[in-house]
Amino acid sequence: MTTVRARRVYEAPDAADGRRVLVDRLWPRGLAKAAAHIDEWLKAIAPSDELRVWYGHDPAKFGEFRRRYGDELDEPERAAALAYLRELAAAGPVTLLTATRDLEHSQAADLAERLQQS
Repeated sequence: MTTVRARRVYEAPDAADGRRVLVDRLWPRGLAKAAAHIDEWLKAIAPSDELRVWYGHDPAKFGEFRRRYGDELDEPERAAALAYLRELAAAGPVTLLTATRDLEHSQAADLAERLQQS
């Protein structure tokens, strides 16, 4: 079974993380690149700026955010990035990293769920 999970980028790395992939479009505030402990930064998978601003991390909008983000994941660049994440997950554990405080209502959590189901 594929192991994909979401974590905050500010948390210390865990031995079970596997490949650590930052899935935010913007670099996390206050985090030095040398201290990030990420394997790669996959900006292409992040929601559009328009969607991110509209959502504003309002949990009441999360259902609609997921639907709109799902539509964006069908766009060629994001679809290719999602396929790449599926390949990584098929090869071993993957941890999707985000700076978002509310991890449960983040694109990282949504992506982890989508990847676990595929």
